[in-house]
Amino acid sequence: GTRENSKSKSDSMAERVAGWGLVLKTDDQSGRVDGVRARTSEEEKEFRRLSEERRSLNSSTVRSSDESGFTSDTSNASHLPRVSKDVLQALEGFQQTFVIVDGTKPDLPIMYANAGFFKLTGYNPSEVIGRNCRFLQGKETDPEEVDQIRQCLKKGVGYCGRLLNYKKDGTAFWNLLTISPIKDDDGSVLKYIGMLVEVSQFTEGTKEKSVRPNGLSESLIKYDSRQTERASFQVAELLETIRDPKHVDNLRNSISLGVVKPVPPSGVHKEIDLRDLPAGYHNNSAAVRSGESGASDIHAEALRNQKESASHRDSISKGNRSSGFFSFLGLDKFSGKGTVNQQDGAEFIEPEILMTKDEDSYDSSFELDKARLKEIRRGIDLATTLERIEKNFVITDPRLPDNPIIFASDNFLELTGYSREEILGKNCRFLQGPDTNRETVKKIREAIENDREVTVQLLNYTKSGKTFWNLFHLQPMRDDKGEVQYFTGVQLDGTEYLEPLTKRLSQQIASEGEKIIRATAANVNDALRELPDANLKVEDLWRIHSRLVLPKPHKLNNDSWGVIRKIHAIGEKVKLKHFRPIRPLGYGDTGSVHLVELRGTGKMFAMKAMEKDVMVKRNKVHRVCAEREILGMMDHPFLPTLYASFETRTHVCLITDFCSKGELFVLLDSQPKKIFNEDAARFYASEVVVALEYLHCQGVIYRDLKPENILLQKDGHVMLSDFDLSYLSTSNPELVWPPRLHKRKSKTKDKPSPVFRAEPIASCNSFVGTEEYIAPEVIVGSGHSSAVDWWALGILLFEMLYGRTPFRGKTRQRTFANILHKELTFPRRIPTSLAARQLINALLQKDPKRRLGSRGGANEVKAHPFFQGTNWVFIRWMTPPSLDNAMPLVQSEVVPERDEDLDWDDFEASNPIDYF
Repeated sequence: GTRENSKSKSDSMAERVAGWGLVLKTDDQSGRVDGVRARTSEEEKEFRRLSEERRSLNSSTVRSSDESGFTSDTSNASHLPRVSKDVLQALEGFQQTFVIVDGTKPDLPIMYANAGFFKLTGYNPSEVIGRNCRFLQGKETDPEEVDQIRQCLKKGVGYCGRLLNYKKDGTAFWNLLTISPIKDDDGSVLKYIGMLVEVSQFTEGTKEKSVRPNGLSESLIKYDSRQTERASFQVAELLETIRDPKHVDNLRNSISLGVVKPVPPSGVHKEIDLRDLPAGYHNNSAAVRSGESGASDIHAEALRNQKESASHRDSISKGNRSSGFFSFLGLDKFSGKGTVNQQDGAEFIEPEILMTKDEDSYDSSFELDKARLKEIRRGIDLATTLERIEKNFVITDPRLPDNPIIFASDNFLELTGYSREEILGKNCRFLQGPDTNRETVKKIREAIENDREVTVQLLNYTKSGKTFWNLFHLQPMRDDKGEVQYFTGVQLDGTEYLEPLTKRLSQQIASEGEKIIRATAANVNDALRELPDANLKVEDLWRIHSRLVLPKPHKLNNDSWGVIRKIHAIGEKVKLKHFRPIRPLGYGDTGSVHLVELRGTGKMFAMKAMEKDVMVKRNKVHRVCAEREILGMMDHPFLPTLYASFETRTHVCLITDFCSKGELFVLLDSQPKKIFNEDAARFYASEVVVALEYLHCQGVIYRDLKPENILLQKDGHVMLSDFDLSYLSTSNPELVWPPRLHKRKSKTKDKPSPVFRAEPIASCNSFVGTEEYIAPEVIVGSGHSSAVDWWALGILLFEMLYGRTPFRGKTRQRTFANILHKELTFPRRIPTSLAARQLINALLQKDPKRRLGSRGGANEVKAHPFFQGTNWVFIRWMTPPSLDNAMPLVQSEVVPERDEDLDWDDFEASNPIDYF
């Protein structure tokens, strides 16, 4: 009976996956199901032939709606493969709007569309199934964008972009379209998934091309790159459902996807809901707050913020910031109080498959494919601090005619009903109406003319004509010279709290509300300072890269500086022409890195090249400039030295040390079990601690610690790299006396020595990092400090000792949910010391206030028993550990220059790869 049941389950599973171009993999010896793979082209043809025969035998060419999810339309059903009810039910659980098309047919006909598609477009199934998606196009659809889609489909690659589409009734809407191919093992496309998200309210639309007099975008933030970034990992869950039958079976038990609102630029609005998190998760493991509306209950919000004041502008994490990616995951919606419910007996969201010594218990279905492995290790930049403030506010620029809006928060758009495209570039007067008090409007106008702040109450109107009582605060933002750059206007809807007689807010309610909007304005102004001045000329954006770089004391006499100073000595600035490309070294979030030779010297350097236009489009100008400033401060053996920076017509470039032993990630991956022994892990971790200590002393929060960013120098010592996601603040150096262990007075000779401590003062709230290494407070959006680097150190140490990170999920959403709520556990199959586990546990405290290093900085970490015996003073002279597989030197032989000897300035830094 057991064998028959097992066979029945296997047959059922095979039938379910067959409809999606997949077949089960089985173990040759045991016959046990061992995962799933895509069908080959030949298997696809055989499947279609057998399907046709089966339909003929059943004397039916029409499937019922129960079987297919379609209506009983007969025109195309005979050409469509059978889809199991279980898979359809799983797919219908996704509230994203999507279609699946047949990639084997020339016209790519739609073979499946979910209910969201019909609701969005207004079409019915008989008008959609079997047709190409081009029926959504209209007269204003950009033909260039359509051609780009066509080229991607022709090449069998994915696409993500925004285009204007039309509903059945002729209504135009902005569609953020993401297309992903499903291929067989031979690389042939079987199907395409197309996910549609209406972004009409949140995109710039046609205003994307509107520019200021200085040539920069009219909008302070470019939204297309934000939206495409998020859409790419939303579609990942759909792909996973089709590829993995176990994922299909357990999907609704472990993670439930709720209504997906249009992808907002903040990336924090309730797009995905994790309704019932399984048992095994802490419901108090992270200090989590529910999202703040800013547009509803003044009294309730005042109570939540009763401890807030304008002084909180120096402390982002005290309640004025957005709930961040916590709201994006929807964890607050179903918990009621900002905590997570538990369900007894439910499965873990990501099973701890390595908790047993029985290696056969490993489930191969949890292996990640190559694309996912690549995605999970790259840096992400989902939002600036400004974008994560969930309040009703706009930013205007008085230096432009009519003081137009250059930024509007998502909450403002939701309150007023206007789209971003409709209000960018306009004056705020569109909120006024026939009953708006003109004297109040005059007060606002006079405040703007006199560059001062003002708080008023006035009647405003939404797009639909509905009135709301607006408690409004206007505050100027000044630059370092005291000149006004922007105005921030914060709104709070007090309609429900008007006094019946006066038709105004009571003094108490108005006072409480004013505290909230003033604190919000201060936080907005602080967040604005992270971004470049929108009024700068285009050429001035990169001015810092043209500064002369001079040597710092500790590396003044090294060979690299010797050859660079020879160029300075003849009165020249170091430029691209002085370097010859050897070969590419890698690609990061903001640019590519190349191995280059300083011509005629044989001396090798690493050159990071970043394309200017791409950095502007991706909102990364401030990141690139911060990296240049940070590198210019560095003078430490475990951190890179900046030798030169310069710009070309299209690129900015940084010249730093070349580390000939490559990445720590490659060294770790080359070990027999992809792990280090504890001595090796201790060595590399201790050098990282010293490097982080120096960075924090300089006011730098690193924010992207991972093995890929730890390079190995020729002598085997580490060097941290890639500072484009780092945050630069200031630090407050101080001497801290250790607490006395005994109350009685000690002799002078027994007094402990003071300890030097310097940590970055400010905190920030941007959403950056690498998926597996991001700290909980970054996801939650409560503001973060240098404690995020100590969290990342804990993840790094875990990966070095166990060969993987502790919270990895099959999708990004699952990884973030694991980080927030999953308990830290240690695989028993790999023995480690108690001290190592205790250190990792102390570093991976979800509450940053309890995290090791958050109070005492690096000294707390150094004092941990795991590092006992480490000679911190002489660590740079220690001999690197001996490993099973040592890293060979990265090939850097100097080859003779080519006869044509190309001048890079003719081709720019984007093309050196063409000449390697």
